[in-house]
Amino acid sequence: MAARVFVSYSHKDEELRDQLEVQLSMLKRQGLIDVWHDRRMLAGDHLDWTISAELDAADIVLLLVSPDFLASDYCYKIEKGRALERHQEGTARLISVILRPCDWTHTDLAQYLVTPTDGKPITLWPNSDEAFLDVAKSIRRAIKEIGAAEQPKDVHEFIELEEVEAMAEELPRSSNLRLQKEFTEADKDRFLLDAFEYMDRFFQGSLSELEARNQGIQARYRKVDGNTFTATVYRGGAKTAACSIRLGGMVGNGIAYSNGDEAPTNSMNESMSVESDDQKLFLRPMGMPHFGLPTDRDTLSEEGAAEYYWSLLIQPLQGN
Repeated sequence: MAARVFVSYSHKDEELRDQLEVQLSMLKRQGLIDVWHDRRMLAGDHLDWTISAELDAADIVLLLVSPDFLASDYCYKIEKGRALERHQEGTARLISVILRPCDWTHTDLAQYLVTPTDGKPITLWPNSDEAFLDVAKSIRRAIKEIGAAEQPKDVHEFIELEEVEAMAEELPRSSNLRLQKEFTEADKDRFLLDAFEYMDRFFQGSLSELEARNQGIQARYRKVDGNTFTATVYRGGAKTAACSIRLGGMVGNGIAYSNGDEAPTNSMNESMSVESDDQKLFLRPMGMPHFGLPTDRDTLSEEGAAEYYWSLLIQPLQGN
């Protein structure tokens, strides 16, 4: 029998909850967990009664902690409160997952072990898959410790003959079904802002990890205002690499990169703007550091754009 996992979260963190659930896929395939959250409710279910019943039946309670979780009376007072009671009674295991930076260390959750490792918020990890995997491993350990599930199932799955025959009975269809998408100015502005905010978190996480992994390196992140942040790296006490990244910049609707952490606002060494094809929005750099050279950076995702600007910062440290 699978361990019952109850997920308490703020709806503003739904996308992060979905990413976590994807990382839990192998635990589900092995029959080790059965995950429940309020999006699993059926039409006609009574909200409070159903949540209370699922919370009381859970073997493991995951609290997805964020500023919005702490601000929610329902999450913080009701769901967290009951989860702590059951953990202290020994009838369930409480696992706090720190999603985003917040003041969780001043709550009663600080008395218990949290995930990911050292309570580092998931959004500050350079690689979110690695962070969610760290959480999944903690859940796997908890299941084993409390003996809440049977032996894992064999996951070498294959399709039965009946399934193949059923698939063959489906009507034939074309694979050419893609239609052109239209993107509004609001869509583009939201994409740009999301990309800048992701880049801000990406640099914080990368600078922290760079310093942790390399002796003699000191890294400094500084938020100048809502539209600008700087990154500085010292090697042996000497400033070796620095940049300023601004939302907007000289090109208007874009994200500008300038060498140096005190660069004037009317200067830049690279810039990227939001563009689209018939299916998606993306960021396109001007290619100023690679002028006249072929480049594979014509269409960048949020992560690709952050990685590109990070490569410009770290290049002097790598001797390239």
